[in-house]
Amino acid sequence: MSEKRDCYEILELAQGASPEEVKSAYRKKALKWHPDRNPSSKQEAEGKFREATEAYAILSDPQKRAAYDRHGYAGVSRGGFDGGGSETIFDGFQDIFGDFFGFEDVVGGRRGRSRSQRGADLRYDMKLTFEEAAAGVNTKIRIPRLEFCEACNGTGAKPGTGVVACATCGGRGQVHYQQGFFTISRTCPDCRGAGQIVREMCADCHGKGRIERTHTIDLRIPAGVDSNTRLRVPGEGEPGGNNGPAGDLYVVLEVKPHPYFERRDADLYCTVPVTIVQAALGAEIIVPGLNGEEKVKIPEATQTGEIIRLKGKGLPDPHGGGKGDLYVNIHVEIPTKLSREQRRLFEQLGATLPAENRPAQRDSSLFEKVKDIFG
Repeated sequence: MSEKRDCYEILELAQGASPEEVKSAYRKKALKWHPDRNPSSKQEAEGKFREATEAYAILSDPQKRAAYDRHGYAGVSRGGFDGGGSETIFDGFQDIFGDFFGFEDVVGGRRGRSRSQRGADLRYDMKLTFEEAAAGVNTKIRIPRLEFCEACNGTGAKPGTGVVACATCGGRGQVHYQQGFFTISRTCPDCRGAGQIVREMCADCHGKGRIERTHTIDLRIPAGVDSNTRLRVPGEGEPGGNNGPAGDLYVVLEVKPHPYFERRDADLYCTVPVTIVQAALGAEIIVPGLNGEEKVKIPEATQTGEIIRLKGKGLPDPHGGGKGDLYVNIHVEIPTKLSREQRRLFEQLGATLPAENRPAQRDSSLFEKVKDIFG
């Protein structure tokens, strides 16, 4: 019998390779040498596949790997494996083989264990006004979800009739297949792993064991949320199977836009029109705010496009980071119709100004909505 090759050489690894590198290298070898992928050279592939699997069984186990690094194959019992045959060789490989070949429960003839199942997560889409999102609200929502049928205690069987062993899997909950030199077990498609079949279906749930009911949940929406904010409500999803935990509820928010505020994170922006006299001489004006009107002082000689910041007058941070700011964008309105007296006064003013100053051309459609707010 030829001498066994070095485990690191088999998997093409350096001796200091990390556990992740070991697993990745074995994945590549398993894909390359799996017998079902090499029908024309099945015997050679089986040998290579088993060689790679034995190397992985040593290098993936910290204790075996340490012994192997010190003493080679002599450091691990029975040529690199503890007793127990194929069950030990393939123990812990379920995630690897499952990724490759769709094995769900068993590799190498080992029967899978019945495990509890986490319930499904649920999503609820909720619309808020801008004001509700800014202030935060306490509300109630009604969620349709599947819950265990009380009449049959979730078994799906008519009360008093019980269940019988599944004929397909013989009550084991699994069916076995031969794939290469492995015996593969999958969850039984007829009983879905329960190992039992309902004799007579429950009239309330029609044999499903669950009934859709509407559940009312108290929900607190923090102030300052924005569209696409996702709130997690733990344990309010559907109940789990085999005494597994319930799933979670995720509430996804959509905030309606405001008629004149533009939002940028926690900051707010609005555009406010002022008269040419207010802009030239300075004035105190009233602007809209989240909590009512705000007074803003306009300096003299203010130009269109200048921005005045009102600190702390924006939206609250839903994560507790304080408040944003309100930014007021000034737009100087040029009158479109002048009386004779107004024209005379403007002409007198123009005569006193430098020749290069000219009145800006006005876009008549600009900021009509904001003008309506201020009459």
